[in-house]
Amino acid sequence: MTTLMSAGELETALRDLGAARYHNRHPFHRMLHGGKLNKRQVQAWALNRYCYQAHIPIKDASLIARIDDPDLRRQWRQRLVDHDGTQKGDGGIARWIALTDGLDLDRALVVSMRAALPATRFAVQAYVQFVREKPLLEAIASSLTELFSPNIISERVSGMLSHYDFITPETLAYFNARLDQAPRDADFALDYVKRHARTPEQQSAVIAALGFKCDVLWAQLDALHHAYVNPGLIPPGALGHDGVWP
Repeated sequence: MTTLMSAGELETALRDLGAARYHNRHPFHRMLHGGKLNKRQVQAWALNRYCYQAHIPIKDASLIARIDDPDLRRQWRQRLVDHDGTQKGDGGIARWIALTDGLDLDRALVVSMRAALPATRFAVQAYVQFVREKPLLEAIASSLTELFSPNIISERVSGMLSHYDFITPETLAYFNARLDQAPRDADFALDYVKRHARTPEQQSAVIAALGFKCDVLWAQLDALHHAYVNPGLIPPGALGHDGVWP
């Protein structure tokens, strides 16, 4: 990209990329939301997704450690509070554990992450490493998948409540807070990116950063589909290998 886009054109490019590559288009998610999975497959999704949820505050803490501007640090620090809470048993990670509890998964097994798919762990670590090593502008841009999360949350909650008798509103309480948090965070990050991507090279980099994050989310669903749907090859050590289920 050699031509500088306006802020509006950059936002359009980012939204177009998300519309094409966000993981709500993945077949596994369509099955999850459409009631096409059995309970074991839903358990596998929740257990593996915990790995991602648990690393979000680690990712954000590493980003904060690189920020010189105290105003930006304060703004980004809210993400840590949202996920870790202000006390034990509070915050998004605790609510995700409540989700896995509601699916009859052993809490110690979930938190240990030892039964997660290798590809899940690799994808999550790649995201953390990206945020630690890339320029701050690209690290912030990688969070812009939150632009698209309210729609997938609405689809997920309504679809899962409609189709699975083992799902309750309490099980899905994690998503209630995210309907407000994700748009707030996305609006801030989008404004930051639009103001600070001042060259064609920087604009290209932030678009690529969003593409990378879409790949991280997509890769996790590829792994779930391969292991638990088709062809159903669960790797050693992962949930359900050798017929071992909760």
